[in-house]
Amino acid sequence: MTAMQQTISPIDGKVCVERPLASAAAIEAALASARQAQRAWRQVPISERAAILGRFCDHFEAQATQVAAEITLQIGRPIRQSPGEVRGMLERARHMIAIAPGALADVEPESKAGFRRFIHREPLGVVLTVAAWNYPYLIAVNSVIPALMAGNAVVLKHSAQTPLCAERFAGSLAAAGLPAGVFQVLHLSHEDTERVIRDPRVDFVAFTGSVAGGHAVQRAAAERFVGLGLELGGCDPVYVRQDADLAHAVENIVDGAYFNSGQSCCGLQRIYVHERLYDSFVDGFVALTRQYVLGNPFDEATTLGPVVRVAAAEAIRAQVRASVAAGARAAINPAEFPQDHAGSAYVAPQVLLNVDHGMPVMREEIFGPVAGIMRVQSDEQAIALMNDSRFGLTAAVWTADATAARQIGLQVDTGTWFMNRCDYLDPALAWVGVKDSGRGCTLSVVGYEHLTRPKSFHLRLAT
Repeated sequence: MTAMQQTISPIDGKVCVERPLASAAAIEAALASARQAQRAWRQVPISERAAILGRFCDHFEAQATQVAAEITLQIGRPIRQSPGEVRGMLERARHMIAIAPGALADVEPESKAGFRRFIHREPLGVVLTVAAWNYPYLIAVNSVIPALMAGNAVVLKHSAQTPLCAERFAGSLAAAGLPAGVFQVLHLSHEDTERVIRDPRVDFVAFTGSVAGGHAVQRAAAERFVGLGLELGGCDPVYVRQDADLAHAVENIVDGAYFNSGQSCCGLQRIYVHERLYDSFVDGFVALTRQYVLGNPFDEATTLGPVVRVAAAEAIRAQVRASVAAGARAAINPAEFPQDHAGSAYVAPQVLLNVDHGMPVMREEIFGPVAGIMRVQSDEQAIALMNDSRFGLTAAVWTADATAARQIGLQVDTGTWFMNRCDYLDPALAWVGVKDSGRGCTLSVVGYEHLTRPKSFHLRLAT
């Protein structure tokens, strides 16, 4: 009997998608055809690859309304927010297509009489992308499009929560004229995913998920010299400096903490506020948080949907209880949001005060609509606290002083440093984590370096 994969919508707890898991024969056929198709695809000129992937973007964009509805159905994000992911995905895809000719061009050192010397960027081969559910298109596009532009074949294993997203990629790429075998989708169990990672026909693994998942991927790949890109967890900090625009800081940081129900690796969770602004910031933050509308995400009035599953909701509630037991004060009474109750995937936004670094809210990735706010006395104290974490994906400062922002940013251990904004991936910049937030890089010209290998040519010319 064929094993099935079920997707449970967090909206109502019902099965919304069901797909058969790939059989051993299907996995074998996919890897064999990917390997064969890549040999031809790497010979296709970059301009032709760009034309195909440009048509992919156009085809995908034409389905934006249906795609947004599927995002909401599968993960529970409010329908008023889901279209933004489609726009963001296309922004990244089109940027990576546009910069590919320059990023993939030969590197030529200074001329040397009697020789021609250059470094050629060769595709790696077959790239396995293991994508997460929380931003199902924004995450997958980071590796899928640049991998294809670089001349690789791609096998996409999407989360069991978001199988329709993988199928949308496949459908639009096929409609754009991508040759058969160059991009394929496999619905896989965890065990089969590890087997594919171990397979010698896979040349690179791009994984997005939890720290535990990253360790599992690393163990599976340990017996081979295969490249890995790991985007893992976060418990991202922000510092509201004494010269910050208070209203702007409150509005942006609330959104950075609670967008997508806080289910973002780079969502803001640890908030450090200079003592001169602390009381006013807290008042504004709590007041704005109370304005969220928790409910059915297909209702246009809803601004906060359910988290991905009931088990995740219960884990979030447990982390809040543990922080309160350690001395934190909950500023929001969950009773203000009646949908939040035991056994429900709907979780009220929470603001925790009187926090310290002994509490889960300031140490662990909660991955829910929860933020902790802590008073600080100086830039130096804020820097020390921001660095007191095993994570390092993004960090931010709100200030009117760009020079100070740069100096503080140079001292904070993070992959991306923001000033007066947060939770945005500029495709022209490298997306990278440090410490337990991962390794490797996507996006920008630097991202192409991880999806190609350098090959040096040293040609002695005839005299």
